[in-house]
Amino acid sequence: MESAGAGRGLAISIVSHGHGASVQALLNDMAAFSSGAVTRVVLTMNLPEPGPTVPVGGWPFALEVRRNAAPLGFGANHNRALDGAREAFVGVLNPDVVLAGADPFPGLLEQARRPGVGCAYPEQVNAQGYVQDSERALPTPAALWRRRVLGQQEEVRVDWVNAACMVLPQPVWQSLEGFDEAYFMYCEDVDLCLRLRRSGWELSRAAVRVVHAGQRASHRRWDHLYWHVTSLLRLWRSPAYRWACKALPVRGTCTGNIGAP
Repeated sequence: MESAGAGRGLAISIVSHGHGASVQALLNDMAAFSSGAVTRVVLTMNLPEPGPTVPVGGWPFALEVRRNAAPLGFGANHNRALDGAREAFVGVLNPDVVLAGADPFPGLLEQARRPGVGCAYPEQVNAQGYVQDSERALPTPAALWRRRVLGQQEEVRVDWVNAACMVLPQPVWQSLEGFDEAYFMYCEDVDLCLRLRRSGWELSRAAVRVVHAGQRASHRRWDHLYWHVTSLLRLWRSPAYRWACKALPVRGTCTGNIGAP
């Protein structure tokens, strides 16, 4: 398969849900380490909060700040931010990502331009420098039981990657119609990656690194746990999941028959 992105320009979507300080630090880093790879940033304020302070000399990219009248879900926010993007590449970036002293986007663009690549992503480490589990195996009920109840290690496979930092050729993003907005929060990145792979594109890790300081709120808050469970149930009923159960090597039982075929 040929490369889907041969042009220039990279639009990045960031959503702030009360993450003002983190967003300011992230934008400052993007400006300080800028190599010109990022040409436009769309910052969506999902809650009322002050906008970022413009640094001396301004931003080295076009910055669009959008404010929601009411909070939207993860996928809906990014879809609206990147709707109609004319750049050759689009990207999703969490506000709690920290650039590790360098601009990762040239490397991500280089990887995303490779033939057959539908999504490029970096290695993610935590604040202590340990590699995070951003590359994951298919979250089957059996796999979740082994990990959550039995305390077993997850298989080392890259069936999907989290959406804390990813870059896609714009034609690929457009063909997938972005995230499925039926997922309010959680599993929208699993679904996107599976649909991307079902369409014949590859997930490809670039030789760059970012720090992801995020914590899984579903471990601490009941509302997030509810969203996580309902999203998993939706995922297990989806055509993309049923395809993955047949196309990907899955350890143990893969409940591809959950929901209507």
